[in-house]
Amino acid sequence: MSTTTSGAHGTEATPVTLPAEDARASEPASEPAAEPAAGPAVAGASEARASQQHEVVAAARRAFGTGRTKARAWRAAQLKALRVLLVDHEAEIAAALHADLGKSANEAWVTETGFLVREIDHTLRHLRAWTAPRRVPVPLSLAPGRARVVREPLGVVLVIAPWNYPLQLSLAPLVGALAAGNAVVLKPSELAPATSALLARLVPAHLDPEAVHVVEGGVPETTALLAERFDHIFYTGNGTVGRIVLEAAAVHLTPVTLELGGKSPAYVADDADLPVTARRLVWGKFTNAGQTCVAPDYVVASPATLAKLKPLLVEAIRESFGDDPASSPDYGRIVDGRHFERLTTLLEGGRVVAGGGCDASTRYLEPTLVEVADPDDPGETVMRDEIFGPVLPLVPVADLDAAIALVNRRDKPLALYVFTPSTAVRERFVRETSSGAIGFNIPLAHLAVPELPFGGVGASGMGAYHGERSVEIFSHAKAVLTMPTRPDTTTWIRPPFTRFKEQVIDRVVAPGRRRR
Repeated sequence: MSTTTSGAHGTEATPVTLPAEDARASEPASEPAAEPAAGPAVAGASEARASQQHEVVAAARRAFGTGRTKARAWRAAQLKALRVLLVDHEAEIAAALHADLGKSANEAWVTETGFLVREIDHTLRHLRAWTAPRRVPVPLSLAPGRARVVREPLGVVLVIAPWNYPLQLSLAPLVGALAAGNAVVLKPSELAPATSALLARLVPAHLDPEAVHVVEGGVPETTALLAERFDHIFYTGNGTVGRIVLEAAAVHLTPVTLELGGKSPAYVADDADLPVTARRLVWGKFTNAGQTCVAPDYVVASPATLAKLKPLLVEAIRESFGDDPASSPDYGRIVDGRHFERLTTLLEGGRVVAGGGCDASTRYLEPTLVEVADPDDPGETVMRDEIFGPVLPLVPVADLDAAIALVNRRDKPLALYVFTPSTAVRERFVRETSSGAIGFNIPLAHLAVPELPFGGVGASGMGAYHGERSVEIFSHAKAVLTMPTRPDTTTWIRPPFTRFKEQVIDRVVAPGRRRR
């Protein structure tokens, strides 16, 4: 689907093209949707859609223009109302997540609803401190002036959410945007229709409906939204669409946060506690049927360690999901038929050492382990892109140096996991690799630390949020300097420059000049 966007103040129109579906960052790039034949009906529908999205954004801008979103009381009230929404409608939320992804009620609470409640509570606890003006020192040359940094909301924010954690990844950015005092347009994923419909119903019933809007729909609606001017765009999804979002944002010079993905490796050292490592890898990989952006994408270890780890992984899968994971209430399903087909295709010709069972009618794919001989072989399809499903490759390397080299010759991942008790080994990974985050001896859990930034680097994203950083990315840090008119200290830095003024400049205002 393509559209044309026009920038403010006569900016030249620029075409923006979105792929047909929102796949994850590391999947093969989706082909753009076929351009429909031009005609009155198509043109009319496109114009009507653009008009609808324009009015949504205009309404949010009018609400922001009243100034009410800037009040700390309004921000706190919205966050408290969002908490009530989550707690009072827990059962409905769990049902929607089960319908979309087969999530159990417990997994829905731990990874989505409860996660958000904790984030809201943490934000409310620190809201005053995070949003209060902050005094900063002034140099002696500007005494008795006073300086402070004032955080002000950006304005109207667009949040484009993915399907894999359709509640958490819609509302976690919303928490930060509201805490910072913005109006928000939220676009949930059409690939999680039950959750999208629930958000469209509950959000306006609990939050300020003039300042917070939910737009349902697919590519046409997202395309129409991207034609509008926003003050910040927060996108979670894949790199293909991320580039398109950047292109659309550039028309209006709109700042963008991109939360993407990548192949997050897990290195298991020879001295790792292998039984615990196996259980934690299985938990991290197969939660949400592997459809997690920070899930371990592949395991790297020496051949001897992999030989010991494989049976432990098989046993950990059985402990978690029983002899038949298809009947486990705790094991999810693939989001749709297209992703199911993509994942099963990865297994064709692969060396499956455990799992591999599937059922297209229920989108069930068994937790699966595959062996990889050479991660750089183009024929190893599981090593090309982020898997984003319940398939875990096991990759042998000669030693620690080879493991670090393997990580470094690939795109920078969203997360990197290292299982070892060795401080020296851990420090080498911190020092010699680059990733959005590193977790030692545990995957996923860094997301649960509110004040750790969550975000990527390089191809895995730009910008980070959670905790105070969520307020930061949706705020402008405005510099404020106040100087009294008397005494007028600017006399020392304005002409005419006398010898005495030069001495004051050299000793107080700007020391360090070498006199000839």
